[in-house]
Amino acid sequence: MRYAIVIEKAEGNYSAYVPDLPGCVATGSSVAEAEQEVREAIQFHLDGLREDGADVPQPSSQVECVDVAA
Repeated sequence: MRYAIVIEKAEGNYSAYVPDLPGCVATGSSVAEAEQEVREAIQFHLDGLREDGADVPQPSSQVECVDVAA
């Protein structure tokens, strides 16, 4: 599966979350670390859902970047 993630600059680190998996979040000291941590968080989150017998949400969010005039 391919889930969209959002990585944001926070004060002193980076935070990441998964729009399709509420509560699935991670932090890191760099973008690369936040991305790696959120990959692990996604797997942990999905494993927990499966263990609980809950439905695993299918990825549905889309990510696009747009250019705008400054």
